[in-house]
Amino acid sequence: MKHKQGWASVVCCFVLFIVVCLFLMMNMKGAFRAAGHPEIGLLFFTLPGAVASFCSHRREVIRPLLGAVLAAPCCLLLMRLCFTPTRSLWQELAWLFSAVFWCALGALCYLFISSLFRSRQRKDP
Repeated sequence: MKHKQGWASVVCCFVLFIVVCLFLMMNMKGAFRAAGHPEIGLLFFTLPGAVASFCSHRREVIRPLLGAVLAAPCCLLLMRLCFTPTRSLWQELAWLFSAVFWCALGALCYLFISSLFRSRQRKDP
C-alpha cells in the first residue's frame, strides 16, 4: 500500500502540471499579455507542487518534482503540436524549466507551512 501511495503524488503532479500548462497556453494571449507581464502565470505552477506534496506519503518534495519533470516533455509536445508557437524552442524550454522550479517551490512552501502548524500543535497541549 505504501508503494502505491508514493506514486499518487507523482501522478497528481503530472496531471495538474499539464492542466495548468494547458490553461496558461489557452489564456496566454488574453489577460497576462495585456497586463504586460506574460510570465506572471508561472506562479500558478506552485499549485500542482503543493497539492502533490499534500498527497505524498511523507510530505516530500522529490515525488512532486518527479511528476513535474515527467510532465514537462509532454507539455512541450502539446505546445508545439496543438498551439502555434509564438516563441522559439529555447524560450519554451526555459519557460518549462521555470515552471518545474515553481512547482518544486510550491511543494517546499507546503512543507514549510505544514511544519509550522505541526510544531505549533506540539507546543500547545
